[in-house]
Amino acid sequence: MPDDETTPLLLPRINTATTTTTESKMSSTVFWKIGALYGASAVAIGAFGAHGLKKRIADPQKLANWSTAAQYQLVHSVVVLIARDHPIACGLLTAGMTMFSGSIYALTLDTDRFRSLGPVTPLGGLCLIAGWLALAFSKGRVGRF
Repeated sequence: MPDDETTPLLLPRINTATTTTTESKMSSTVFWKIGALYGASAVAIGAFGAHGLKKRIADPQKLANWSTAAQYQLVHSVVVLIARDHPIACGLLTAGMTMFSGSIYALTLDTDRFRSLGPVTPLGGLCLIAGWLALAFSKGRVGRF
């Protein structure tokens, strides 16, 4: 191994400010996309519930549950878009939307087949609540709007 006096003996220091900023920008971009995709799918799923699902399901309570799931998904998608720079809140809100709305959609479509998802709905609701609380106890800087 040749001696090279220009080779540092120690590894270069990592600029944590730059790393944190880069990670924050990546996280912000990911949550922007998640919020937008969840919002678009909420509109599509809500429209399907209002038009196509009525041909398959006659129970008004199941249709109301579907509508509630779509509304919660849409509202929380907007919150993820606004709070995209808050990864803890956005992670909780995304998990909450997935579990809460997703389990309701599945249970509405086939209650018997997806009965095991029943306990997932309140767990998703707790994640949604925790996401809001994470925002409440943040420093108030949650978006760029």
